[in-house]
Amino acid sequence: MNIQFKKNIQFTKIVKAEGRLREFNFRKLGGINEGFFTVDVVDDRGNRIMFRMQKEDNHWKIVEQPLPSWILSSENEFHGLIEESLL
Repeated sequence: MNIQFKKNIQFTKIVKAEGRLREFNFRKLGGINEGFFTVDVVDDRGNRIMFRMQKEDNHWKIVEQPLPSWILSSENEFHGLIEESLL
């Protein structure tokens, strides 16, 4: 019997977006969704915004979906945070 253990990766980082410090929660998905991270953050009204990131051409990118511009403009910073967590 072969047992495989996979590391559960989830972390929270504070990122300055749209002039405010915001808490972003990252979680790596496994199974058929391997290679994805889910990210969630709270907006100014207290609504939780959830989105996915996928690795394409050695760069973590936001999966296309309607999101506020302050999230989209932070994509490069998210890439660095995810790569740092995978080390």
